[in-house]
Amino acid sequence: MQYQVPQFTDVEDKIFGPLTLKQFVYIAGGVGLSFLLWRALPLFAAAPLILGVLGISGSLAFIKINNKPFIAIAEAAFMYFISSKLYLWNTTRKEKQKEDVVVEKSGLSPDNIPSLSDNKLTNLAWSLDINERLHTDREREVQ
Repeated sequence: MQYQVPQFTDVEDKIFGPLTLKQFVYIAGGVGLSFLLWRALPLFAAAPLILGVLGISGSLAFIKINNKPFIAIAEAAFMYFISSKLYLWNTTRKEKQKEDVVVEKSGLSPDNIPSLSDNKLTNLAWSLDINERLHTDREREVQ
Protein backbone atom coordinates (compact mmCIF):
# COMPACT_ATOMS: atom_id res chain seq x y z
CA MET A 1 0.00 0.00 0.00
CA GLN A 2 1.39 3.39 -1.01
CA TYR A 3 0.94 6.59 0.94
CA GLN A 4 1.45 10.10 -0.32
CA VAL A 5 3.98 12.05 1.70
CA PRO A 6 3.18 15.76 2.01
CA GLN A 7 5.75 18.01 0.40
CA PHE A 8 6.56 21.65 1.14
CA THR A 9 5.24 21.50 4.69
CA ASP A 10 7.14 24.65 5.61
CA VAL A 11 5.25 26.79 3.07
CA GLU A 12 2.31 28.68 4.54
CA ASP A 13 -1.02 28.71 2.71
CA LYS A 14 -2.09 31.87 0.93
CA ILE A 15 -5.43 32.71 2.49
CA PHE A 16 -6.09 36.36 1.64
CA GLY A 17 -5.16 36.66 -2.03
CA PRO A 18 -1.35 36.68 -2.30
CA LEU A 19 -0.95 37.04 1.50
CA THR A 20 -0.62 34.44 4.21
CA LEU A 21 -2.56 34.83 7.45
CA LYS A 22 0.46 36.28 9.28
CA GLN A 23 1.17 38.77 6.51
CA PHE A 24 -2.47 39.84 6.45
CA VAL A 25 -2.52 40.36 10.23
CA TYR A 26 0.69 42.43 10.13
CA ILE A 27 -0.58 44.60 7.26
CA ALA A 28 -4.09 44.98 8.72
CA GLY A 29 -2.65 45.89 12.13
CA GLY A 30 -0.33 48.47 10.60
CA VAL A 31 -3.10 50.03 8.52
CA GLY A 32 -5.46 50.06 11.52
CA LEU A 33 -2.88 51.71 13.81
CA SER A 34 -2.08 54.22 11.06
CA PHE A 35 -5.75 55.09 10.74
CA LEU A 36 -6.00 55.64 14.51
CA LEU A 37 -2.93 57.88 14.46
CA TRP A 38 -4.33 59.88 11.54
CA ARG A 39 -7.64 60.42 13.36
CA ALA A 40 -6.13 61.18 16.79
CA LEU A 41 -3.20 63.45 15.90
CA PRO A 42 -2.74 66.46 13.63
CA LEU A 43 -1.38 65.50 10.21
CA PHE A 44 2.10 67.03 10.71
CA ALA A 45 2.60 64.96 13.88
CA ALA A 46 0.90 61.82 12.59
CA ALA A 47 2.67 61.61 9.19
CA PRO A 48 6.10 60.47 10.46
CA LEU A 49 4.49 58.04 12.91
CA ILE A 50 2.25 56.62 10.17
CA LEU A 51 5.27 56.13 7.87
CA GLY A 52 7.14 54.36 10.68
CA VAL A 53 4.19 52.09 11.53
CA LEU A 54 3.61 51.19 7.88
CA GLY A 55 7.34 50.55 7.38
CA ILE A 56 7.53 48.24 10.38
CA SER A 57 4.35 46.38 9.46
CA GLY A 58 5.58 45.95 5.87
CA SER A 59 8.93 44.69 7.16
CA LEU A 60 7.24 42.22 9.49
CA ALA A 61 5.07 40.95 6.67
CA PHE A 62 7.53 40.65 3.80
CA ILE A 63 11.22 40.86 4.78
CA LYS A 64 13.25 37.71 5.42
CA ILE A 65 16.92 37.78 6.41
CA ASN A 66 18.86 34.54 5.91
CA ASN A 67 15.55 32.76 5.35
CA LYS A 68 14.28 33.85 8.79
CA PRO A 69 11.30 36.16 9.26
CA PHE A 70 11.99 39.74 10.31
CA ILE A 71 10.19 39.23 13.62
CA ALA A 72 12.74 36.56 14.64
CA ILE A 73 15.65 38.87 13.74
CA ALA A 74 14.05 41.77 15.63
CA GLU A 75 13.48 39.57 18.69
CA ALA A 76 17.09 38.34 18.62
CA ALA A 77 18.40 41.92 18.33
CA PHE A 78 16.19 43.07 21.22
CA MET A 79 17.32 40.19 23.44
CA TYR A 80 20.96 40.91 22.57
CA PHE A 81 20.67 44.55 23.59
CA ILE A 82 18.88 43.92 26.89
CA SER A 83 20.87 40.87 28.02
CA SER A 84 24.08 41.12 30.01
CA LYS A 85 27.32 40.46 28.21
CA LEU A 86 30.47 38.72 29.41
CA TYR A 87 33.76 40.01 28.02
CA LEU A 88 36.77 37.70 28.36
CA TRP A 89 40.38 38.70 27.98
CA ASN A 90 42.44 36.29 25.91
CA THR A 91 45.28 35.11 28.16
CA THR A 92 46.36 32.11 26.08
CA ARG A 93 48.24 34.14 23.48
CA LYS A 94 51.73 33.21 24.76
CA GLU A 95 50.83 29.53 24.93
CA LYS A 96 49.48 29.70 21.39
CA GLN A 97 52.71 31.31 20.15
CA LYS A 98 54.74 28.50 21.75
CA GLU A 99 52.59 25.91 19.96
CA ASP A 100 53.08 27.74 16.65
CA VAL A 101 56.88 27.59 17.08
CA VAL A 102 56.76 23.85 17.79
CA VAL A 103 54.55 23.28 14.74
CA GLU A 104 56.86 25.28 12.49
CA LYS A 105 59.90 23.30 13.66
CA SER A 106 58.19 19.94 13.34
CA GLY A 107 56.51 20.55 10.00
CA LEU A 108 53.22 19.15 11.27
CA SER A 109 49.91 20.60 10.21
CA PRO A 110 47.86 22.51 12.83
CA ASP A 111 45.14 19.84 12.55
CA ASN A 112 47.35 17.33 14.36
CA ILE A 113 47.93 19.54 17.41
CA PRO A 114 45.99 18.40 20.48
CA SER A 115 44.01 21.00 22.34
CA LEU A 116 45.17 22.41 25.66
CA SER A 117 42.36 20.63 27.46
CA ASP A 118 43.76 17.14 26.76
CA ASN A 119 45.34 15.31 29.64
CA LYS A 120 49.05 15.43 30.41
CA LEU A 121 49.75 11.93 29.15
CA THR A 122 48.41 12.78 25.69
CA ASN A 123 50.49 15.97 25.60
CA LEU A 124 53.61 14.04 26.64
CA ALA A 125 53.04 11.42 23.96
CA TRP A 126 52.51 14.14 21.38
CA SER A 127 55.72 15.96 22.31
CA LEU A 128 57.68 12.68 22.18
CA ASP A 129 56.23 12.01 18.76
CA ILE A 130 57.40 15.44 17.55
CA ASN A 131 60.89 14.92 18.92
CA GLU A 132 61.03 11.52 17.23
CA ARG A 133 59.97 13.04 13.91
CA LEU A 134 62.53 15.84 14.25
CA HIS A 135 65.22 13.28 14.99
CA THR A 136 64.32 11.11 11.99
CA ASP A 137 64.16 14.19 9.74
CA ARG A 138 67.67 15.20 10.84
CA GLU A 139 68.96 11.68 10.17
CA ARG A 140 67.52 11.83 6.66
CA GLU A 141 69.19 15.18 6.05
CA VAL A 142 72.55 13.80 7.18
CA GLN A 143 72.31 10.79 4.85
